[in-house]
Amino acid sequence: MPNNKITRRAFCRSAAAAAAAPYIITSSALGNADKPAASERVTLGVIGCGGRAQSDMTSLLANADAQMVAVCDVQANKRAGAKNKVDKHYGNTDCETYIDLRELLARDDIDAVLIATGDNWHTTASIWAAKAGKDIYCEKPMSVAVSEGRALCDTMERYGTIFQCGTQRRSVPRFAYAVELAQSGKLGELKTVYAEKAPAVWFKLGHHQITLPPEPQPARDVVDWDAWLGPAPWRPFNKEIMTRKFWMAHRDFAGGMLTEWGSHTADLCQWANNADDTTPTEFELAEGTVVAHYENGVKLVFEEGEWPLHVRFVGTEGMVYVDDDGNMEAEPKSLLADQKFGKGYPQSNHVRNFLDCIKSRRKPIAPAEGAHRANSTCQVANICIQLGRSLKYDPVTERFEGDPTADRKLSRAMRAPWCF
Repeated sequence: MPNNKITRRAFCRSAAAAAAAPYIITSSALGNADKPAASERVTLGVIGCGGRAQSDMTSLLANADAQMVAVCDVQANKRAGAKNKVDKHYGNTDCETYIDLRELLARDDIDAVLIATGDNWHTTASIWAAKAGKDIYCEKPMSVAVSEGRALCDTMERYGTIFQCGTQRRSVPRFAYAVELAQSGKLGELKTVYAEKAPAVWFKLGHHQITLPPEPQPARDVVDWDAWLGPAPWRPFNKEIMTRKFWMAHRDFAGGMLTEWGSHTADLCQWANNADDTTPTEFELAEGTVVAHYENGVKLVFEEGEWPLHVRFVGTEGMVYVDDDGNMEAEPKSLLADQKFGKGYPQSNHVRNFLDCIKSRRKPIAPAEGAHRANSTCQVANICIQLGRSLKYDPVTERFEGDPTADRKLSRAMRAPWCF
């Protein structure tokens, strides 16, 4: 349902602006043909400036009604690079930099934040941002544990926050069309959905047993090591831990390729099955992968594959395949008649949807609940693999049926003060 709630922060800002209206209105405030008036701009801060953040920032900066004013990263080189990117775009040196995200979140002039940290930080940063009155575009996967995802969803609901998960394929026309075929009945009764999880060799979970030798810890303004670890357990500094190749495969920081690619592909499968508010109820090991079963009879298969990332939906009367390289196949072939789609997986539509929803207060295309349900499906599949046995899961309570051993893997201890 549409969320037309006006946040307390937005209301107070508009009221204050009306009470203190200036006698002289500057040309900057009025805007021009190329730049909207200040009242129409969404002011943005960036939390986490490496890797995926660069692409996200480019997409946001391309929108004239988005004004990026601050960046935050615990690593000096990434802070400097992000500031340079923003300043170069605007032709000034106004972008402020922060080491501690709490200082950025304390700014009253920031409407929304891009959160593009490592997976370990997504939940805490999002919950802190919502409590600070900011709307959120958060990269996926949006949590490391099922319980964290639920806490994030509940917080977004409580504070009326616009939350867009970075599962941008929801906004890519060919993926959306494939989902439409599944939802509309044009494939007949939907029977099986296939979510690619990518080769395990890329980021296979297992680094949790590796102990790296301590290295001299850098000064805080170079790397704030305590903050980089955040909610994860303390360990001595070693620069290799900060590489994506290491932390992506460590259970303290991420869920491996099953949640990395799976949070995209399982998300599309969930969407195709109209399951944004639920998950499968049974998870079983089958020939080196996980097969999950929904209450409505649809089967979800996690299949290992190479690039390009893809999904496949199969019904009683047809099937559709779609991937990141722009390839689409369907049976019957008439389902794709006159359909033309581009390649890649651009996020311009996804970012635009986020900005529009900030203004309208409507639910975005990739809301917290849907992202959580897709991600938790991947997390439960990981638990199934870790325990080496089949599991029964209750989507309502988000617990396992009579299985306290499995239940313990639904959450993790979070280190103070980086918890919510």
